[in-house]
Amino acid sequence: MLRIGTRGSKLALWQAEFTQAELRRIGVESELVIIKTKGDLVQHLSFDKMEGKGFFTKEIEDALLRGEVDLAVHSMKDLPTSQLEGLVITAVSYRDNPADLLLIRPEAVTPGQIFKLKPGAIVGTSAARRKAQMHHYRPDVELKDLRGNVPTRLEKLHRGEYDAIFLAAAGVGRLGLGLSGLEVVELNPREFVPAPAQGVLAWQTHRDDLPTRRILKQLHHPEISAVTNVERRALQLMDGGCQLPLGVHASRDASGNYHVFAACELEGELIQAQISQSTSFGLAEKIVERLRKGKM
Repeated sequence: MLRIGTRGSKLALWQAEFTQAELRRIGVESELVIIKTKGDLVQHLSFDKMEGKGFFTKEIEDALLRGEVDLAVHSMKDLPTSQLEGLVITAVSYRDNPADLLLIRPEAVTPGQIFKLKPGAIVGTSAARRKAQMHHYRPDVELKDLRGNVPTRLEKLHRGEYDAIFLAAAGVGRLGLGLSGLEVVELNPREFVPAPAQGVLAWQTHRDDLPTRRILKQLHHPEISAVTNVERRALQLMDGGCQLPLGVHASRDASGNYHVFAACELEGELIQAQISQSTSFGLAEKIVERLRKGKM
């Protein structure tokens, strides 16, 4: 029986139970091992004030290295681009909707304004990427840190602590959350660019655990890996983690062509870039070069 390392939040448990169902589909039984991470324990600081990377992954990765679990399931956007020595991403899932959602209280809705948001609205997010892009499009709004799991964030919005908050569409969909009474604005990922690998799960194992790696390869989606590799490579080239105000979104069209959109705040200015080509070769390097040239 495989031991799956996971966080204990509702969304993390959805991911772990999805993994169990996928494994069961190929005849493999498993059990969940719940592990608390720094990101779960430290709720009073925004991500940009925490030290290092891997706020939601390090303790789970340590358990993998010690052999206490056989695999870990992560929201891929939370996983640092540099793997700990001895660990590998063995497989990735399908991709859910990669877009960000802006959820707005009805009294803060103003048709005709960008994102339908009233002037001077208080918007909740702790992601530097979302802050940078919102400030670019709506410099009038007040950005206020927002922590906690997805249901907690929604509760704070309903209580009126914020006029609007950001959530990932994938998380809202997976939890089946009711959003009645709120204005839901789905942000186009080519314009309001999501985090690299948003909407994708990553299955991580010990490099030397070949039996588990062979099992997980049966769940792997290579067509998703092809685009998340571009997104995460760009993040790595920019030397970023949760603190970096960088969005990267790659996709492939029906003809197999790649399209990459990126946005990054450099020296207080949001730089946006886009590139399309028939192969993924050098794509990440090219999009990063365009971002950096945009600041020159």
